[in-house]
Amino acid sequence: MQIKACHAVVTGGASGLGEATVRNIVRNGGKAVIFDQSDERGLGLQNDLGEAVLFIKANVTIEEDIQAAVEQASEFMGDVNTVVNCAGIGIAEKVLGRNGLHNLSLFSKVINVNLIGTFNVIRIAAEKMTLNEVNEQGERGVIINTASIAAFDGQIGQAAYSASKGGIVGMTLPIARELARYGIRVMTIAPGLFHTPMFDTLPQEAKDSLGKMVPFPSRLGYPSEYAQLVQSIVENPMLNGETIRLDGAIRMQPK
Repeated sequence: MQIKACHAVVTGGASGLGEATVRNIVRNGGKAVIFDQSDERGLGLQNDLGEAVLFIKANVTIEEDIQAAVEQASEFMGDVNTVVNCAGIGIAEKVLGRNGLHNLSLFSKVINVNLIGTFNVIRIAAEKMTLNEVNEQGERGVIINTASIAAFDGQIGQAAYSASKGGIVGMTLPIARELARYGIRVMTIAPGLFHTPMFDTLPQEAKDSLGKMVPFPSRLGYPSEYAQLVQSIVENPMLNGETIRLDGAIRMQPK
């Protein structure tokens, strides 16, 4: 599939990696629908990019929200042939911390948003994709999920986040195998340290220090580089059922 043919749903598409993905798809001639909970950022991006973009306020953890949003996205674009799951949250909390045990509700919340939310979007969007006409390569669609290097190199305090991202990695292959009969590919990207909104509160010195941990290039990743990999996955039909680390060869230390 060519990027210009993308009719994409991008969760968490109003900022960070998702926003960069939306911008790249539209810049290359495709269309995108943003699923996000930030009205301000979502509507701002829609106004900025024009008629090729639609913002829909939706919560990835709520079945009815996503069912309605996917229907609306399909009506807007004609169909949905691409999904990029970028919605996610993170916390830092030890299992046995100074203030007591890890908060169980926070652990559940991270799993619910990152893992169950991703699965919720996959299953509803995949059902819609099965109705698409196949392209010249026999494809009906491609689904790209976002994990993290924390799925492999989780640090102290990342039990919830690592578990949620490890779950995304773990379900990539079985879902790809299942959806292969429909011509739908499933891939996952595991980013390393990227300059996303979560780093905006850090001083530049701290950002530079984090960047120096990366072997090469020794800096934080750019969201545009994530979007570039999304495009490569979309355009290469042999990429299926795999997780790609996008991390400059970094391997995180315990803390």
